Amino acid sequence: MGNEQNVVEVMGIDAGGTMTDTFFVRADGEFVVGKAQSNPSNEAQAVIESSIDALKLWDRDIDQVYPELVTSVYSGTAMLNRVVQRKGMRVGLIVNRGMEDFHRMGRGIQCYLGYSLEDRLHLNTHRYDEPLVPAERTVGVTERVDSQGDVVIPMREAEAFEAAEKLLAQDVEAIAICFLHSHKNGKHERRVVEICREVLAKHGKNVPVFASVDYYPTRKESHRSNTTILEAYAAEPSRKTLHGLSETMRQQGGKFDLRVMASHGGTISWKAKELARTLVSGPIGGVIGSKFLGEALGYDNIACSDIGGTSFDIALITKGEFAIQKDPNMARLLVSLPLVAMDSVGAGAGSFVRIDPYSQSIKLGPDSAGYRVGVCWEEGGIDTVSVSDCHVVLGYLNPDNFLGGAIKLSVERARAAIKKQIADPLGISVEKAAGGVIEILDQSLRGHLRSMINAKGYNPIDFVCFSYGGAGPVHTYGYTQGLGFKDVIIPAWAAGFSAFGCATAEFEYRYDKSVDIAVPPSASDAVKQASCVTLQEAWGELAEKVIEEFRINGFAPEDVLLKPGFTMQYLGQLNDLEIDSPLSAVASVADWERIVETFDETYARVYARAARSPELGFGVTGAIMRGIVATKKPRVPEEEDCGPTPPAHASIGERPFYQQGRWKTAKLYHMEALKAGNVINGPAVIESPATTLVVPDGWSTRLDTHRLFHLREL
Repeated sequence: MGNEQNVVEVMGIDAGGTMTDTFFVRADGEFVVGKAQSNPSNEAQAVIESSIDALKLWDRDIDQVYPELVTSVYSGTAMLNRVVQRKGMRVGLIVNRGMEDFHRMGRGIQCYLGYSLEDRLHLNTHRYDEPLVPAERTVGVTERVDSQGDVVIPMREAEAFEAAEKLLAQDVEAIAICFLHSHKNGKHERRVVEICREVLAKHGKNVPVFASVDYYPTRKESHRSNTTILEAYAAEPSRKTLHGLSETMRQQGGKFDLRVMASHGGTISWKAKELARTLVSGPIGGVIGSKFLGEALGYDNIACSDIGGTSFDIALITKGEFAIQKDPNMARLLVSLPLVAMDSVGAGAGSFVRIDPYSQSIKLGPDSAGYRVGVCWEEGGIDTVSVSDCHVVLGYLNPDNFLGGAIKLSVERARAAIKKQIADPLGISVEKAAGGVIEILDQSLRGHLRSMINAKGYNPIDFVCFSYGGAGPVHTYGYTQGLGFKDVIIPAWAAGFSAFGCATAEFEYRYDKSVDIAVPPSASDAVKQASCVTLQEAWGELAEKVIEEFRINGFAPEDVLLKPGFTMQYLGQLNDLEIDSPLSAVASVADWERIVETFDETYARVYARAARSPELGFGVTGAIMRGIVATKKPRVPEEEDCGPTPPAHASIGERPFYQQGRWKTAKLYHMEALKAGNVINGPAVIESPATTLVVPDGWSTRLDTHRLFHLREL
């Protein structure tokens, strides 16, 4: 492999609940995708197995390739699962005296997050999850800073010493500190950090201490405290996991620093100070990959849809940009993190199928077989029917080609389980029961996709739909049927598309800070200029943090491209919009008018021109600073058009296929053997070791020169 173009430079990893995907990019932009079953107890092993699966396509092994890699980007669900299962570190919390219960109380919305509308109407279904920090490990300290940042009650340092001693006596593994309005004045929080470290040093203990002002200096103390606690509770254990993965790669010859997909859509080092930003990372890779692909091919409006083993994740890209949600919920906790705006539904290929004992109707999920697939895989130890069992029975999946044949699935086991658990109780045939499950799933996903687009004031006819994920191509026709998308596109590497997205993401740190700038319509030039000074000071403070993060990773300040931003609203509004600043620095009245003009234009695009209200004045609610270092990106494939007729060797036979209440004969094709320009009419099944594209009767698909399948109804 002496050719420099064949050197492998970038690796993307998507460690999902069911499968672990890896994506390798060479210097010439060519890439390969690998897949292996996830291993929650040993993520590094799953990554190694997936890497071996990918690199065999280039006749190379990991001992050759890992030393060549410049960077590797990870996304996964381990940290989120740790929070959901309440298996994090033993954290102590220091708050204002009199506010000891606010973390346990949470915001009212937290009691019904994740519930359907009908369940939200009934108070007896609402619940609060166990708090990350219980009452006995929450201690109050007397102090008070008001909403303007002025000290109203000085901090009682003796109480802070007592609090640290009390928490240490309970064997806490981390301490979080969150005081009211500390984002305006963090002096008291930082002093408590010093006191905690004095107490720890006295006892010879090494326990990390987290002050909210140093991590998430934003308003809304419940959000800020949740996020700071998550940093201690889940991010620190995950840091150890990521360190272990990094060390495993180094043992295989890797010399790179592992990066992690962050909630805002960029990537950060596993050594980053704010690792809680990576709490939700897996599905975001697909959105970033969709944006990259859309930019390369000229698609401005994209509906992103990702089906894996456990969930259906959807997002919108409009005018080439995805939205950022400022105060999202993660694991039923409201947090102060910028998050790529997405909707998730607990329905995937591994979702369990049951009969509701009251309505005698079929119910899907929300729990899932995950990496254990379903009853059809005997070694998985599952005894409840999953959607994958229905796939096998209906002829959608090749039982001998799951993960390229590494796992053998049993049609007989799946049929017997469906008969006993679904078909017999409903008095219908196995085929009709399995077909009904698929129809219900497709209708549910179609409804979620339609409502997400329509609720934002858009029409599907203006969007291209990207379908990906291991189970995406199996269901694409079902959940897009009748929606009227401009085009429906399935990448040939759909199974590893989120890992592809990780490889396309920027190496980017982002810091946010709440500010309070109000400029009424009658404001003088002096007020406008002072507003610019306040915003610029916040940008300067955040820029120092960004540059410091890159310095830890060996980059000089001149290597970093700084991109300032802000959040703005018309005065009196409850919600604001995130804006990329048109200027790198602001100081004058003319600069203020420029950023106001940019906000006005964005507001008109997001809502409507008639909805603008400049007569109310403008308020800046937050400062944002992003820092970017350029990275190697994959190249979109480009092949010669070979015409509509598939090559003879691409055809691999026929298989019975159940659709619309009757058995049909589907033609089978090997996905990797198809050529650009090939057209396949249904019923057909296009198989790949990592995924399966179903083309039902009345549908057709064409493979373009970029190895993208275009699916349409005839």
